[in-house]
Amino acid sequence: MLNFSEQPHKRKNLLTGEYILVSPHRSKRPWQGQVEDLAPDDRPQYDPKCYLCPGNARADGTINPDYKDSFVFVNDFSALLEDSSLDTFNEDNLLQAEAERGICKVISFSPRHDLTLPQMSPTEIKAVVDLWQREFRELAEHDWIKYIQIFENKGSIMGCSNPHPHGQIWAQSSLPVEIQKESEQQAIYFQKNSRTLLQDYLALELKKDERIIVNNEHFVALVPFWAAWPYETMIISKRAVPSILEFTEAEKEDLAKTLQELTIRYDNIFKTSFPYSAGMHQAPVNSGDQPEWHWHMHFYPPLLRSATVKKFMVGYEMLANPQRDITPEQAADTLKQQATVHYKAQ
Repeated sequence: MLNFSEQPHKRKNLLTGEYILVSPHRSKRPWQGQVEDLAPDDRPQYDPKCYLCPGNARADGTINPDYKDSFVFVNDFSALLEDSSLDTFNEDNLLQAEAERGICKVISFSPRHDLTLPQMSPTEIKAVVDLWQREFRELAEHDWIKYIQIFENKGSIMGCSNPHPHGQIWAQSSLPVEIQKESEQQAIYFQKNSRTLLQDYLALELKKDERIIVNNEHFVALVPFWAAWPYETMIISKRAVPSILEFTEAEKEDLAKTLQELTIRYDNIFKTSFPYSAGMHQAPVNSGDQPEWHWHMHFYPPLLRSATVKKFMVGYEMLANPQRDITPEQAADTLKQQATVHYKAQ
């Protein structure tokens, strides 16, 4: 039997088929790397210069409505464009490219400039979930769209260009690389077992109860056995549904509670607004039935030892495969020990 807490070992990511190297003994090494000053988080409730606050002008001159909960609009600087032509390029099968078409949207979670998800109420977060579901449904009505990625970059170190809490939706005409990998692995498992991969994985995790962070009627948040980032987590729906379109009102309410509790625990680890990239993975659209797909949401936070010491994917991790020092079990213990009341409210 492997000694997970002491022995270097590899773990397989069931969703991608790839491996992560775990080196638990390295977590004892002293840190003499970069340490940064923690920037103060003193944002006002309303910022007259913010292009996401209600009533303010955006970069293209459009005036935001005086919205009261969440607000969505087409990104003024979209990475994908709806009117792109479908041109291709191929030179000797060595230089290949093809046009990509899409629609990119921005979702402001709240009119409050200073409120992140863990500081919002479940009712306020539920309004965001409702908007995610509505936007997914409307975007999927475009028959040329094949995948819809709902995500959030939280914090400036994650490349977030505006401190007003917000997320994005990119809908595009082909399948992204990560979705192709997850589609393949889930299809292989479903064809062999007539159950979704995450259905059986979640049942095992609940039985072992070693990496579970949140467990309510409809959702579980856990540290995946194969987690690559120090405090990586994943939310999985208990009901095996392919997309957010299938969620009932009760499920959406529980998802809002799960998001609030998980992100509060994140903030409480280092008493800071915890940065991350998070996003849902769900079935491609306009591609026929895909019963192998099971809705889940990934959280990839970069913080490692403190509010200012970050994990970087460098060296071996860029050239070979991801590696981590803190084991997923240690990370789960840390998250489980955090209070479910936000540190600023305590």
